[in-house]
Amino acid sequence: MTVLASKILRIFLAVLLAISALLALLFFLNVVSDDLLIYWGYFLVILTAVITILFPIAHMIMNPKNSIKIFIGIGVMVVIAIIAYSLATVGLSDLQLEKLGVSAGTAKYVGTGLIFTYILATLAVLSIVYASISKLFK
Repeated sequence: MTVLASKILRIFLAVLLAISALLALLFFLNVVSDDLLIYWGYFLVILTAVITILFPIAHMIMNPKNSIKIFIGIGVMVVIAIIAYSLATVGLSDLQLEKLGVSAGTAKYVGTGLIFTYILATLAVLSIVYASISKLFK
């Protein structure tokens, strides 16, 4: 990042922090309503989401050779998600689903999320073990 961009970013973040602190102070002094703080929170979340999406896209455009690794990573995640979805079951009877107020599809998505998390956690542990063992033989 260039020096100018770093300065601009630092100033922008300081302004956002100052506005947030001022709004919090005014809220606790009962000068502004809580609606204003909620809208400010919405703005910050949307701003964060937009920046989170745009910066990697800009980085991929500026460094197209490195974007292959990103697409491979996304592809691996999609494959793991498909595997997790195919392994997931509803696991509840219709009576239990009705009692919980959950549809069978939602229950399957919950199972998918759990299995996806288990797979990623297992891969993380295996990569840590592999890194430790490979250091011993170097």
